[in-house]
Amino acid sequence: MFEVLLVDDEALARNDVKSMLDWEKHGFTIYGEAQNGAIALSMMEQHTPHIAILDVSMPNMNGVELSRIIKDRFPKVKMIMLSSFDDYDYVRTCLMNGAMDYLLKHRLNAGALLALLDKAVLDLKSEEREHEARSAQTKIIESLSPVILREHVANLARDVQEAGEALQTFARDNDLYTHCVNFVTAGVQIVPFLLLTELFTDVQKNRFVQQATDVMQMAIGDVQKRTVGYVGEGRFIVLFSSEDRSEHAFTTQINQAMSALSHSLEKFLNLKCVYTVGALCGSLKQLGASYRKVDQDMSDIYYQGSNTSILRDSLFIEEQKQLLLYLEQIDGERINHTISTIFSAVRNQPIYAITVQVIVSEMLHLVEISLKRQFSHITIEDNQLIPSRNELGRMRSVSELEQWLLAYYERIVEIIKKQQSGGPYSRHIAKAVQFITDNYAANISLDSTASALNLNPSYLSRLFKEETQMTFTEYLNRVRIKKSCMLMESDTYALKQISHEVGFLSYTYFFKVFKSITGMTPQAYIDNLKQSKK
Repeated sequence: MFEVLLVDDEALARNDVKSMLDWEKHGFTIYGEAQNGAIALSMMEQHTPHIAILDVSMPNMNGVELSRIIKDRFPKVKMIMLSSFDDYDYVRTCLMNGAMDYLLKHRLNAGALLALLDKAVLDLKSEEREHEARSAQTKIIESLSPVILREHVANLARDVQEAGEALQTFARDNDLYTHCVNFVTAGVQIVPFLLLTELFTDVQKNRFVQQATDVMQMAIGDVQKRTVGYVGEGRFIVLFSSEDRSEHAFTTQINQAMSALSHSLEKFLNLKCVYTVGALCGSLKQLGASYRKVDQDMSDIYYQGSNTSILRDSLFIEEQKQLLLYLEQIDGERINHTISTIFSAVRNQPIYAITVQVIVSEMLHLVEISLKRQFSHITIEDNQLIPSRNELGRMRSVSELEQWLLAYYERIVEIIKKQQSGGPYSRHIAKAVQFITDNYAANISLDSTASALNLNPSYLSRLFKEETQMTFTEYLNRVRIKKSCMLMESDTYALKQISHEVGFLSYTYFFKVFKSITGMTPQAYIDNLKQSKK
């Protein structure tokens, strides 16, 4: 509804205007009446209407004076003037004061009034659209300038040809760094970037980078003097400029700013970072060389002189197979031992070393592979099942990272156990299924399971058959054969060793059960696996 204020010293005249239209039907409402200009202004200060219908001739403050004040103090309000006199000077003055039109009271009718009200609405809507367009354009201009500036700064680190010259031209055209005599770049690497973002969508990753950029920019100050740009893969460049000719003073300011930046990342986003500062230079064109030193120093810190590909190849050929196998066997003890073995090779490296990040990333990826192989309905993105990686951002040492990963794998083992034992079973049978899952490799039986669960063996046997449609032994053998297939896929054990690993005391009996369940012999199953891998 568009709100209308009636201002006329004659109550009869106000009633005539009010009764002239079905106001709400046409989208209007009369929110108030005033018998003089002073009262009208007081009402408008409390609540500003969209339209004001003003009588020209009133005591104390006439409509002409009132229209001038409204134009100055409430420029958005549309004014329609009413008068009993056809005076050209009044007409001209009111129109100059911003009134839409000037109507004589004795000629006023519903059609003329509604036409003016509708015109006022069109003008209001048009002005609102123009205002929104101007606001949007202003926001674009305000946001675009830092975006372009950051991109020019980032290009220094991306080794874009003539990036320094392009930045200098942009700075000159936009009056940036006009009195600066000293410049320098710094590099910032978010330590756990790879681990935190590898499961992100592009939108999530962009949001994460923007948050980090905003926090760093907030910490160091004015974007037009100290600019954060994103290079890629968790690497940021920071450009510092100074009008101070003292290199010592400038260096002190930079160190303080970088310390604040690091602290802010940790405080607001729980992110650890490492940073280095380049050599000072006297112009924007020389900043590319300043960053090359930053990049070299960062590489020395980040890579620690190691050959990542050699480390990964030598470390993960056997350990990768073992971790997958032990996850499928739900063997927590061997999982912990393997993780400790893997970390023994990197325990002396800093947590931000790329080798540490890559190895942990691979170990997390193994979990995804295992879950996909065992349970197609579980995804690594399922936050209700999979532990969150958010804590990785605040890790301070490789030792902390190792403990986190041990806990992560322990949680995954619990998830696998729960999924394997789940189903539409009663409490007793769910416990029996869980007992089989935990102890299939041992010499268990219906009697030993019933004893462990404090149940009568006959009762357990009957209930098991009713709910699983299998006897206890049939179910146990299917679990063991499924586990044997996983061992065959790992290509780690000989067939006789596999039969023992999954709980069969006799290879002959294993052979018989395997063929009965899978329809082929164990060797034929292995041959098929080899053929499918070619």
